[in-house]
Amino acid sequence: MVNQELLSVLDQLHREKGIPQETLLEALQSAIMTAARKRYGGGDNFQVEIDPRTGEIQVLHIRRIVENVLSPNEEVSLAEAMESDPEAEVGDEIGAYLEIDDFGRIAAQAAKQVIFQKVREAEWSVVAREFGGKKGNVVAGVYIGQEKRSFIIDLGKTEAILPYKEQIPRESFHRGDRVKALLLDIRTTTRGPQLILSRTHPEFLARLFEKEVPEISEGIIEIKGVVRDPGERAKVAVLSRDPNVDPVGSCVGVKGSRVQAIVREIHGEKIDIIDWSPDPGTFIARALSPAKVLRVATRDGEFDKVATVVVANQQLSLAIGRRGQNVRLAAKLTGWKIDIFSEQQYEADRMARSAEGEHEGEAALSQESPSMILLEDLPGMGGNMADALKAAGFDSVEKVANASAEDIAKLPKFGPKTAAKLIETARDFMGYPKTSGTTPETDSGSV
Repeated sequence: MVNQELLSVLDQLHREKGIPQETLLEALQSAIMTAARKRYGGGDNFQVEIDPRTGEIQVLHIRRIVENVLSPNEEVSLAEAMESDPEAEVGDEIGAYLEIDDFGRIAAQAAKQVIFQKVREAEWSVVAREFGGKKGNVVAGVYIGQEKRSFIIDLGKTEAILPYKEQIPRESFHRGDRVKALLLDIRTTTRGPQLILSRTHPEFLARLFEKEVPEISEGIIEIKGVVRDPGERAKVAVLSRDPNVDPVGSCVGVKGSRVQAIVREIHGEKIDIIDWSPDPGTFIARALSPAKVLRVATRDGEFDKVATVVVANQQLSLAIGRRGQNVRLAAKLTGWKIDIFSEQQYEADRMARSAEGEHEGEAALSQESPSMILLEDLPGMGGNMADALKAAGFDSVEKVANASAEDIAKLPKFGPKTAAKLIETARDFMGYPKTSGTTPETDSGSV
């Protein structure tokens, strides 16, 4: 039988699915073998030959020559065998070509099922080879449609689905749009391999930063944590392994170019990039950005880790965020339960405890982590300048405000004018009264 149409179907499967033609031909042979058994009975006494150039298919039914036939599907009498081969003898095998058109509907259906099964197995092998090592990485494809509420993404060798719960809220695509997503999972289904994508997973955002910020892919900057409210806000904690590289500035890019490219990809989701710190109080204060934190007290108990945070009265709503979003994300990022108070609330609470003779909370707040306003929060303060101050013992805004300009001017990254300006700024933050070019420790501060 010559079947060019069949060859065209196999060739299309080869090109679209990436399945080797040899595998497809083997699947077809197996299917025809199954159909032959279904139609004529018997076991392995069939041979199927397919010409890959012409599509010609031949099925040879082989039976053993016997004197008394007990199984007509596997045996043939000597008299019948001699009709086609006069030299036939008992014990020999003789074959006869079958007409495929005689296989019947049931046999053809069985063959079809075998082909589908073999093609699924072959497709799974191709998908596993192509995407098995990409799980957890970003893949790119083309949006081709929607099935129920899931988006269908063409990845070339196969299709993937972007389930509704893995979609950024309110995002939509048009047919032909290029889509990036995290390859979340590869599943085996009755319809073949199924690739599951995600655009809401925190790792998707981390991988976007890796692609956009060379210092991350080179290992100079490490992403310490990512938390998201997809489509609304995200917080990313980063750490630089090179003291000369500012992790936050590198991720933001010149005029915000790097982070803005990522924001566009995730449809306007706001991103807070945070300089990670091993000190819990400092890290918690930074995680509550854009709010400015006055004090942090941490209590690492046996069953929970609780941080008490005090912010200025006018900063309370900003620290908590809309529907508690900011403090919730900060808690997820740091791993601490965070209780936030305004100065007024904390003072009222402290006075109430004082009246009852309970001072533990106040002691904890003043002793465990007296991290007043962070050095990095001072206007004009870069990460390298803050590190230089901390190394010299000026590890709080209060200490800077009470320092002499001469002592700070001796440090790297500083000069007399910068030192004087920094002290003035720190005094403003601490609420000290204005002075005319002096600090609390000297009457001759450099200007």
